[in-house]
Amino acid sequence: MPKMKTNSSAKKRFSFTGSGKIKRKKAYKRHILTKKEKDRKRQLGKDAIVSKEDLGNVKLLLAIGK
Repeated sequence: MPKMKTNSSAKKRFSFTGSGKIKRKKAYKRHILTKKEKDRKRQLGKDAIVSKEDLGNVKLLLAIGK
């Protein structure tokens, strides 16, 4: 059986922390920013950790073992 390929879009969207967790960017910070509060926009700029519910699907896309 050949090796599983990494999903190209996923490898651009996710990265790893030093402890091995998977980081992601938050949504809703691309456009229509005038109506959003300053504090909300600041929080949206920070990275987040992938939730445990989504972790399996993300690992499949990145072709890493469970």
